[in-house]
Amino acid sequence: MILTVTLNTALDITYRVPSLRPHASHRVSEVVERPGGKGVNVARVLAALGHEVTVTGFAGGPTGQVLRERLADGAGPVDALVPVSGATRRTIAVVSQLTGDTTQLNEPGPHITPAEWATFLGRYEELLSGSSAVALCGSLPPGVPVGAYANLIRTARSAGVPVLLDTSGEPLRRGVAARPDIIKPNADELAELTGSHEPLRATQDARRRGAHAVVASLGADGLLAVTPEGRWRAAPPAPLHGNPTGAGDSAVAALLSGLIRQLPWPTRLARAVALSAATVVAPAAGEFDRSAYEELRGRVAVASEVTAA
Repeated sequence: MILTVTLNTALDITYRVPSLRPHASHRVSEVVERPGGKGVNVARVLAALGHEVTVTGFAGGPTGQVLRERLADGAGPVDALVPVSGATRRTIAVVSQLTGDTTQLNEPGPHITPAEWATFLGRYEELLSGSSAVALCGSLPPGVPVGAYANLIRTARSAGVPVLLDTSGEPLRRGVAARPDIIKPNADELAELTGSHEPLRATQDARRRGAHAVVASLGADGLLAVTPEGRWRAAPPAPLHGNPTGAGDSAVAALLSGLIRQLPWPTRLARAVALSAATVVAPAAGEFDRSAYEELRGRVAVASEVTAA
């Protein structure tokens, strides 16, 4: 079983409008609601790929109830969320049908009390005992210690469970020092962590700070990976147009799938880029187009760097 942790879950709401204009009233042509937060998105993709997956984190209030009801629909991930007194946040994505551009509005999330955090830590340790890998994803809600991910990484390492960390800012800086197996920052997160805007230099620096392997997301340019086995760049076969919402989470899902299946790094990266690209071109934000994934998987270019990491 793969475990994904989303401390700041969300109910993702997507509005589609003919075009998005500042200071104007808009008529919404379509509304889509689904469970969200990075780790929940990762879990949904993993379940669609056939993996057994459990989600944990926090959920509360009317929004949290709707999120849990949506999770219960179909054969998706198992719900192991911890109830809290505060209300789960909403994220609002406004998609312009004219340009395909997305404007994102993210609420901060509920305040987590010390007692709720202690309850979560107990649940996390229980879930680790049956897990083959764990992903720690997304922002921290108010009240959660800034070093939370570092603590969760050390707990997983003590249990012998490999960890993928996907967060940003100070939680990422502290988390890297706890030596996760993989981190997956984007270019901006990587620059903030290392102070370098040159992707290869920054990726190598991030690994020296403690990460066993670093897979940097470079947007349309694909992925750059620095690992103990070597360095690779993986890129989609052509520029893609669509909604990038959830593309990074799909890449995380592919990396986790490759990790537990012990696939070679080039294969992991090809699948991650293909799945990310299939998410961009999917009609619904945060979902992936399975036929596009199967078609793109064999066309992703993965190039090895000459110098070993």
